Formats: sequence, structure tokens, C-alpha cells
Amino acid sequence: MGKHGDRGGSMTEFSATTIDLPDIAATDRLGRWLGQHLPCPTVLLLNGDLGSGKTSLVKGIGRGLGIRDEIDSPTFTLVNEYVEGRSPLYHMDLYRLNAADVASLYLAHYWDGIEYPPGIVAIEWAERLGTLPPDALLVTFVPAIAGRRVTLSPTTPVHAALLETLTPHALLADEV
Repeated sequence: MGKHGDRGGSMTEFSATTIDLPDIAATDRLGRWLGQHLPCPTVLLLNGDLGSGKTSLVKGIGRGLGIRDEIDSPTFTLVNEYVEGRSPLYHMDLYRLNAADVASLYLAHYWDGIEYPPGIVAIEWAERLGTLPPDALLVTFVPAIAGRRVTLSPTTPVHAALLETLTPHALLADEV
């Protein structure tokens, strides 16, 4: 379960959603669903081993947002910006960076809405962030017997309500 402290100091718990995705097509469908339904702005903290499906999910999110450009891993560019969809998509990959490198990038400018238009911010290797963005949706990938298991852990009532509308069996069909 995700925990989020509200302004009153008490803890509110939100149920995590765990989905087994048997193949890359199902990962893409989850991404498309998220791209179609996530409110703007949203920060996604993507955690998982190399090859676990993080970039595949972001590619699906881009398709769900209506982005026509090819979504590539920003491993060497660090941040890829896509602005032609229903909302901007900022795709970050922190794999090669240490905490000092990450801090020097001032990535908070992407989610604070001051220097960049609000959008969907997808951060691969988010555990390398020194300070986590507020109100993020945590997405964790682990290997499963067939494919991967993805756990979506909301920290806000909006994300929790959105995940209640997600029907995992729809991700196994050919269309979302």
C-alpha cells in the first residue's frame, strides 16, 4: 500500500494495483491506457531492473497521449521531451547518474509547472532522485513467471480513483 501524509498530518492509505503483464504488447496496452487516462500533471516514478519494461511502458504512454514521434530511451540524452500530444511527455532516464549529477539537472522544473508546461513526467530509475516529487504515482516492475508484474502505487486520491477504473483483464485483450 502507498502512504501519503495529508495536510492534517495523519496518514491516508491507498491500495496498490498489481498486474501481471505476459508480454510487451500487454505492457504497451497498460501504457496506452495510462496515456489516455492520467491527469495532467502527473509524475510517474518507474523502478525496475534493466529490461523490465519501463521504456516499453513509456512508449505506450506516448501512444496513449497521441504522440506520433518514436519514443526512445533517454539513457544518453537524459531527458526527451514530446509536446505534440494531448499533454507534454517528459521522459527521463537516470540510470547512468549519481545523486550529485541528478541534483545538478534541476529536474523539479519539469513537475513544478514553472519553467515547462505541465505534463506527464516519466522518470526511469527514479530511486536515484535525492528528493522525490510530491504526489507521484510509483510504478514498480519485477519479473514474473511469464512476463512481468507491475505494481502501481498511488499517493493521491485522484490516482487511487483512477486505478480503481483500470480493469487488468482488458490489458490482455487486443484493444484497450
